[in-house]
Order: sequence, then structure tokens, then C-alpha cells
Amino acid sequence: MVFSQSLFRIALMGCVMAASLSAGAAPIVVGQVAPLSGLDAAQARAYSTGMQLALNRANKAGGVSGHTLSLVRKDDHGQPDETVALTKQLLSEDRPLVLAGYFGDRSMDELQKSGLLEKEKIALVGYRIDGVRGDAPLVYSVRATLRDEINKIVEHLATVGITRLGLFYQNGPAAPPLVASVEEMMKSKGVKLTVKGAYEPGTAKVTNAVVDAFVKTAPQAIILVANGSAAAAFIEKYRMDGGAAQLFAHSGADIAQISKRLGEEYMKGLAITQVTPNPYKISGRLIKEFGDVVAATPKLEVPVSYAMMEGYIAGSVIVEAVRRMGSKVSREGFVAALESIDTDLGGYKVSFKPGVRSGSRFVELTIVTESGRIRQ
Repeated sequence: MVFSQSLFRIALMGCVMAASLSAGAAPIVVGQVAPLSGLDAAQARAYSTGMQLALNRANKAGGVSGHTLSLVRKDDHGQPDETVALTKQLLSEDRPLVLAGYFGDRSMDELQKSGLLEKEKIALVGYRIDGVRGDAPLVYSVRATLRDEINKIVEHLATVGITRLGLFYQNGPAAPPLVASVEEMMKSKGVKLTVKGAYEPGTAKVTNAVVDAFVKTAPQAIILVANGSAAAAFIEKYRMDGGAAQLFAHSGADIAQISKRLGEEYMKGLAITQVTPNPYKISGRLIKEFGDVVAATPKLEVPVSYAMMEGYIAGSVIVEAVRRMGSKVSREGFVAALESIDTDLGGYKVSFKPGVRSGSRFVELTIVTESGRIRQ
């Protein structure tokens, strides 16, 4: 009798498991390897939190096509060799359907050189870099390109008659194409690059020699393609040495990092490009939805920010691709579904197709107030 009851239980468990698998109830894993500690930790954690919020929203609504979604993340400390090693580990142990939320030019370069994406036939959706790069197979951006951001700045400055510009940027392999691209854009707008200076990758160290060159050359405006810490260090030294140019930072310069270091007198008038709608101001369905999810989440890992908004967009795009796949899940199917996306998330359009993997052209200029807040 006991034996027969045990067989019954085993048979029942088998039926439940079979029914669960046939319904596609197994969770879909989204994998992230990013600098969750170090210089870019605030932005990486915010991006991660944004993705998690989007996945949570989908799960609370009953999942997507019978699937639930989970985020598995690993900390590469901003070291490219760790990015590749941890991605291999994640692929082996967690078998993600898609990768997302990667950070850094060097990390992205090493990941692509490794051939892992092609070997595993896995897409990477959403990343942040400080360089100019073309589309690469299986790598999808949910934001405007750095070229789009710089073009917005240069176009604005040319319109108001500012024609002598400086460029502060991160050194490394991504630097030459960045400088060449900036010079090309400036030339097309009748603007000249009069001075340039760089800081070493993976640091926030700004030398006196670099700052002196900008002060002596006296450009009318300076474009900062730098992380928040390096941008803050440059601004502080430049203003202390009497530099008076208008300052324009790209979206990778985290305002929270900058405001922690700089006093009110240095913050005023700083302009920053943004590649998502303002997460602090309801201006459409996407922001309303994001705000509602944030309000329903009792303990956020980090404060609300533009990086969190971008992560939420990346997560929403992943959810949409999963929805388009239906109940049958595969990495190849995910890529096909991703490349069929041409949608408005509610005030933010994302569109991909074969050969076009930059999904947005949204860029706006924002001004930072003395208190470190964003003013449109």
C-alpha cells in the first residue's frame, strides 16, 4: 500500500513537471556582466535595477507567453578580462536566453573578440560605451549612439555661433575613431576643434597638463566624453584654474557622481545630453509606467536616474521580444523576434531590423542647476 502510494506521488509529480514544461513555465534568464563595483558602479547598478523593474512588471502581470523572467548578474569590476571570463561562466551555469546591460568600450571589445556571442548564438541587448562604433552582429543598442549625442551638441553650438571647441575624452583604442568622428562632424557644421585632451581608461585621473592646455587655448565650449568621476575631476580643475568655456557632457557622465564632487558654483550651467526621457517628469505613457513600478517597489538598490530609465527600456525591449517569440523559446527565435521590433513604448520609439541594431535616435539637451538637478 505504501509502495503504491509512493508510485502515485512520483507519477503525479511527473505529470505536474510535464505540464509545467509543456506550458513553458521554466524561467527565462537574462544575464548581465557589468561593473557593479568601482567607478561605474552607480550607473551599472541603476541600469540593472531598471531591467529588473521591467522584468518584475511582466512577471506580476502573469509572465510572458507562459514564461517568467529572471535577471542573473555578475560583477566584472570594470575589468575586460573578467567580463569575458564571467560571461563564459554565466553562459555555462545559467544558460541565459539573452545578455544585457554591459558597460565599457574595452569590455565590449574583448567580449566581441572572444567570439562568444556568435558561438552561443546569443544576443546582447543594451550596453553603455564612451566610444564611436558601428553595428556589430548580435549586439543591439536601445539608445542613440554617441555620434548622435555629439552631433546634437555640435549642431546646437554652431546654431548659436560658437565655433571654437575642445574635446575631453577617454584614451585607448576607441579614442582615434572618436576624435576622427568629432572632427568630421565639426567640419560639416563649420566648427573647429582647437584643443583636445584625454584621461587614462579605468581611472578618473585628470593631469594638470591636460587642464592647462584647455585653459591656455580658451575654446568657447568643451565637450566631455567621460565617465562622471573623470568629468567632475576635469570640471573642478578647469574652473579652479580660471577656465570659462561652456561645458557639455555626454549621457555617460552620471549627474549623481558629478554633484557629489562639485560645489554649486561649478555645477551651474553644465549641459548634459540625455538619451531617454526624463525619469523625474511624467511626459508620456512610458514614464508613467516606470513611475508606477518604482512607487510599487519598496526598496530600490539605488536612486532613480536616467541610467535606471535606460535599463527599464532595455528590459521592456527584452520582454517585447519574448512576447513575439510565443511559447517556443530559443536564442535564434529571440534574435528574429528582436529584429521585428518597431514599436513606441509610450513616448520612446525603438526599432530594429536585420543589419540595423541601433534602436533609437532620441537625444535631448538638459541643463544642470546649482543644486545638481536636471532642468530641461
